Amino acid sequence: MGTDNIVFLEVIEWFDETGKEIVHRIPERGSGEIKLGAQLTVRESQAAVLFYQGRAYDAFEPGRHTLVTANIPILTKVLSIPWGMTSPLRAEVYFVNMKVFPNLKWGTRDPVAFRDSELGLVRLRAFGVFEIKVIQPVLFINHLVGTQGVFTTGEIEEYLNRVIVSRLNDHLGENLDSILNLPGRYEEISDGLVKRLQEDFSHYGIGLSKLFINSITPPPEVQKAIDDRSRLSVFDDLNKLFRMKSAMAVEKAAEMQSEAGAGVGLGFGFMMPAMFQEMMKNSQGGLPSESKCPDCGNPVPGDARFCPHCGHQILVFQQCPSCGKNLPPHARFCSRCGTAVEQSPGEKKCPRCGSMNLPNSVYCNQCGEKI
Repeated sequence: MGTDNIVFLEVIEWFDETGKEIVHRIPERGSGEIKLGAQLTVRESQAAVLFYQGRAYDAFEPGRHTLVTANIPILTKVLSIPWGMTSPLRAEVYFVNMKVFPNLKWGTRDPVAFRDSELGLVRLRAFGVFEIKVIQPVLFINHLVGTQGVFTTGEIEEYLNRVIVSRLNDHLGENLDSILNLPGRYEEISDGLVKRLQEDFSHYGIGLSKLFINSITPPPEVQKAIDDRSRLSVFDDLNKLFRMKSAMAVEKAAEMQSEAGAGVGLGFGFMMPAMFQEMMKNSQGGLPSESKCPDCGNPVPGDARFCPHCGHQILVFQQCPSCGKNLPPHARFCSRCGTAVEQSPGEKKCPRCGSMNLPNSVYCNQCGEKI
């Protein structure tokens, strides 16, 4: 972040006129000198996050706040120096929109490779929409805005799209032997995919409340081969092959007489949206939006900063990349498994084709081989 364009901030607020921004930075460019005693106004369904030297350190719930050492204790401890009431702090403020963002699109920009046990290597396309809500703003800023360098809604949507497509590829590779069996197991695979994504998204401080799969399609030539094979599979031997046209004519006549046969087509262009239960209730304000401790799961008061049951901080700053344990702001190693957490894991390189995949990918999106 640049430091050549310094803005002196005494009144800090943001109003989303478009209704489509997930996160907004103040100042938009350069760095800001925030004076102690500055007024910070946080609107309903917003959270304001203080960002200092590449890390998010504290968040403010809706309301009007006067920035003094008493209500920014974490930053005061980081600086480890006494502040006068007029001393400036060079930092940025990120406003996070805590509302539900529906109709975000996901899909395969390029077909992903799937190793089919009967058809060989097949490249699949898939498309749909999903719905998210930020539930841990500090974790969201640290893991997406800070680590991945994504700032706009479009960049966040694109990054989450990569996660969805990668997890779809992994889930199909682990749970499906052939796409010939996909229609019969569609609901089962979709349910497993959403559960997997909810866990992934939680590491970014995001809740996935709904996900729709609009279509999963192979190339046209593979689709035709599947249709032909499906027709032949209804016959016990080659003698019954000659009855195929008669059987198709009877099926066509039945479709014209009734709509009962409308759902038995053998095409592979599915339009079967699957709707899943919401992960969290809509919040009317407050921080974080969930009223449960992120560590022990017990209910906590809306204004609590620490859990009254286990003492864990309500705001999650970072998580262990190995076991997922919630960690305090300055942890360098996980208190549960000892893994170093100073840096997030980089992309994973496929040993076969050399393509780059997301850190926790199991199957390569390019060649379909297990990484």
